[in-house]
Amino acid sequence: MNTQPLTHHMAMAASVKPSLRWDGVTPIDAHRAACTEALRDLLGMDTFTLCEPVFEITQEDTHRGHRHIHFTLQTEEGYFTHCDLLLPKEQEGKLPLCVCLQGHSKGAHISLGLPKYPGDEETIAGGDRDFCIRAVAEGFATLAIEQRAFGVCGGTQHGPSCERPAMTALLLGRTLIGERVWDVMRVLDAMETHFGDLITMEGSVLMGNSGGGTATYYTACLEHRFDGFMPSCALCTYRDSIVNIHHCTCNYVPRIARYFDMGDLAVMIAPKKLVVVSGKEDDIFPLFGVHEVYGEIARLYEAADAADHCALVEGEGGHRFYADDAWPVMKKLLRNK
Repeated sequence: MNTQPLTHHMAMAASVKPSLRWDGVTPIDAHRAACTEALRDLLGMDTFTLCEPVFEITQEDTHRGHRHIHFTLQTEEGYFTHCDLLLPKEQEGKLPLCVCLQGHSKGAHISLGLPKYPGDEETIAGGDRDFCIRAVAEGFATLAIEQRAFGVCGGTQHGPSCERPAMTALLLGRTLIGERVWDVMRVLDAMETHFGDLITMEGSVLMGNSGGGTATYYTACLEHRFDGFMPSCALCTYRDSIVNIHHCTCNYVPRIARYFDMGDLAVMIAPKKLVVVSGKEDDIFPLFGVHEVYGEIARLYEAADAADHCALVEGEGGHRFYADDAWPVMKKLLRNK
C-alpha cells in the first residue's frame, strides 16, 4: 500500500504521454504554431506588457583588459534588470552578440569571472563558469544578464532565492521561467537600440548552464533573433530530472508534462543552431534522460530539414559547463548556413 504522494506522482510521470508530441504526420510548421501557442500559455506570457524601456548606463570601466559597461533596464513597469556588457578594448566593427545566463549561483558576476563573495573563485574555476570571458576570446561581444531571484535581482551572498518569487508568480498566473524569458527578450531590444553600432545578431548565441541553460532553452522556443543556442546541463526528461530528483522550484511549469517533454519543445527552435551540452556524470540531469530528450530533438530537426543544425556534447565530468568541448561545435554549426 503506497501512502506517499511523491511516489504516486513519480508513477504518473512515468506513464504520461505528452499530447503535443509530434505525430510524424502533421506538417511541421502547423505543429510548431500549435506548440508555440501552448507554451506561451503555460509560461504565462500573456501576463506581460511592454513598458517604457528605461535604460541607464551606471558604470564603465575595464575588466581583464576588456571594456566593461554596466547598465540597468526596466523590463516591466516597476522592475529593472541588471546587465554587464563586455567588449574587446580594441574592437573593430560589429561583433556577434553572446548572451550569457548564469545558473544557480551567487549572481551574474560569476559569468564575468569577477569574484564578489567568499567561495566565488572556486565556483568560477571549477566549471568554466566565466562564460563572458571565454565568449570574448571566441570573438563575441558578451552580455551577462542577472536572472530574477539571482544576485542583485533577488538573490543573496549565499546564493539564489527562487522559492518565493517562483511560487508567487504561479499565484499571478505566470512563471519565474517566463519572467526570465521576458527579460532576455527586452534586454535584446535594448541591445539593438543602444549598442547597434557595436553588436550584430548575425552569428549571435544565447547560452547558459544549469538554471541558465533552462532559461536558454525556453527562451530559444520563443525568441528567434539569435542564430545559436547552447543550453548546458539543463536538458533531460522531466521524469528523470525534476520529478525523480530534487530541484529548485523555478524549474517547474504547471501542467507542462501533459503537453510536452523537453525534447518536444525543440520544434520551436529548429532550424536554429542548437548545441546541447551535458556532463556524463551529471547527477541531477542524468545522461540516460538526456539521450532520450536529444533523440526527440534530432527527430524534430530532421523533420525541419535541419538535421545538421543540432549536436550533443558530452563532457567528461559532472554538473558544469565544458567550454573546450562545446565552443568548437557551436562555431562549426554557426559556419554551416
